[in-house]
Amino acid sequence: MLSANLWQAALTENWQRAGFGLYVHWPFCESKCPYCDFNSHVVRHVDQKRWANALVSEIQRIARHTPGRTLSSIFFGGGTPSLMLPETVDAVLKASATAWHWANDIEITLEANPGSVEANRFRDLALASVNRVSLGVQSLNDEDLKRLGRLHSVTEALRAIDIAQSCFGRVSFDLIYARQNQTVSDWESELQKAISLGTDHLSLYQLTIEQGTAFGDRLNAGRLRGLPDEDLGADMYDATQAICDTHGLPAYEVSNHARLGSESRHNMIYWTHGDWAGIGPGAHGRLSIDGQRYANSAWLAPGKWIEAAEAGNGDEHNTALNPQDEVGERLMMGLRITDGIDVERISLDAQLLNRVDQMISYGLMWKTETALGVTPQGRLVLNSVVRELLP
Repeated sequence: MLSANLWQAALTENWQRAGFGLYVHWPFCESKCPYCDFNSHVVRHVDQKRWANALVSEIQRIARHTPGRTLSSIFFGGGTPSLMLPETVDAVLKASATAWHWANDIEITLEANPGSVEANRFRDLALASVNRVSLGVQSLNDEDLKRLGRLHSVTEALRAIDIAQSCFGRVSFDLIYARQNQTVSDWESELQKAISLGTDHLSLYQLTIEQGTAFGDRLNAGRLRGLPDEDLGADMYDATQAICDTHGLPAYEVSNHARLGSESRHNMIYWTHGDWAGIGPGAHGRLSIDGQRYANSAWLAPGKWIEAAEAGNGDEHNTALNPQDEVGERLMMGLRITDGIDVERISLDAQLLNRVDQMISYGLMWKTETALGVTPQGRLVLNSVVRELLP
């Protein structure tokens, strides 16, 4: 096991070694997608000034516990953060710049839907200092967009990508594959078209059906037909890797592909065990303070969260993590990235090393003197690999 002194040093260095970020959760959407299990809500009206004030208050609260830090990334997620007024975004950014030092190359990402309302806000969001946008395109097929419950068309998506590229230095968009009745050939053609649009980052997710979603209910009732079987899904995954590699967009994480230097810095904080403050309904954070790492989770319901934030603290839970918790999180997150985990930052006891060696013998993991990771075959069954390492 890692000695107490080394353990404390590792904790206090987390944000310095792997970055410090701010995650802001905006929980509101125009509609609820049938596959979505995120904390998102459809409401008629949002008091944006009230929400801006509550978010600013949370930043100020957390800053009192984390003085003198350099903020390397900010990520507005949701929900649909592009429904935030630029003035709301600006208030959050100004508060963060007052609370911490901004890195000279700070990455400020905002998730957006490709609808015309959001796209028309891009220039104002860029003026507010947003420099990266992540678009929820999901499909370049109009019929499939309808099936996925998306409100935009392919034409609107292409227009939004074009506007985004003219406004922001970095642009990413999401696509979902293994959709109903989709073939490998269909997906290959769609992915080729997506790459031709010239963005520096793509997030490519295999459709998963989560319980508690509309798709989950339909599947349980036998009304979600045409989903690919496991082998077809694996073939689509393999095609994704081959096509993206050929076009200079290799996977740096299970579902994320980027040109060299265009990886999501904010998400890398998660995957390389940095620190981040999480604010907004349902947000999670990890902060190392005085040699102890804490996990926080904010109140999930928007109404409960904003009342709690206005009263002084939007968190429902704030828990001190023990060393075993930390090892588990480092494995679950760090094994997602192609480069693997820095072995200097993880405690590998004899039992865990034996399980790693077993995974290596199966061709699912690799280990060097400095890093530990999963092979391409292991990435296909990553959840199973993690379960074997952490029974």
